[in-house]
Amino acid sequence: MSGFSAEWLELREPYDVRARNSDVLDAVADHVAGRHSIGIVDLACGTGSTFRAIASRLAPRQDWRLVDNDLGLLGRAALLARPSRNSVRAAPVDLALDLEAALDGPIDLVTTSALLDLVSQEWLERLVVEAAVRRLPVYAALIYDGRVALAPADPLDRKIVATVNQHQRRDKGFGPALGPGAAAAAIQHFRRAGYTVVQGRSDWRFAPQDLAIQLAVLGGWALAANEVGDLRSADIAGWLERRRDLAGAGRSTMRLGHVDVFARPIGTR
Repeated sequence: MSGFSAEWLELREPYDVRARNSDVLDAVADHVAGRHSIGIVDLACGTGSTFRAIASRLAPRQDWRLVDNDLGLLGRAALLARPSRNSVRAAPVDLALDLEAALDGPIDLVTTSALLDLVSQEWLERLVVEAAVRRLPVYAALIYDGRVALAPADPLDRKIVATVNQHQRRDKGFGPALGPGAAAAAIQHFRRAGYTVVQGRSDWRFAPQDLAIQLAVLGGWALAANEVGDLRSADIAGWLERRRDLAGAGRSTMRLGHVDVFARPIGTR
């Protein structure tokens, strides 16, 4: 379950690729080093960005099962260009209901990107339990953690960000979302389940020239703040206008906090 448009996923993908934590990805690659073939299931795959980002780091022969409930995004993912020795299959699954089915079959690695901050505590616990029962390693990338730095600063930035983080905890289709607390919760649950965890920051960094994604993020934040309703609409509109003006003048930078996690069952290489 992605809940995002193909246009937004295309816009953010270069920044996701740049943000992925190299130490965490090295740990993933090291875990499967020396294997000739592996099976991977990618949860909430969208258009296949995880495949594009990490396939070159894995075994020579790969069997990918891309899982999402959005048939339009799955259709795009099924058209992925790939090396001849890689198999890519798209599987329509509602992860809110059928997580267990998504994890059945021969799997050596579970991957997901930009998902765990959207899920509930209960769903995260289900993922950890099902992965632990199957002794599956899990690579969860780009988990939003609530840290935001905007420059130049605006007097309303802090209140807007706090409201956005409050909105992040609303139901995104999996129950009340963990939002900014997701990475810490995932690390805690995996360790309790007998996993060793490698973690690292994977922040988005937007320079003044990254105008399109800055405007998209700012517009999304304004919508979220209005939906929460704690701030006056006129104040939100004024903030958005000021921040858009800064971005349009080439004076705005943004840093949005994310965390990558690789959880591996203790006792596996």
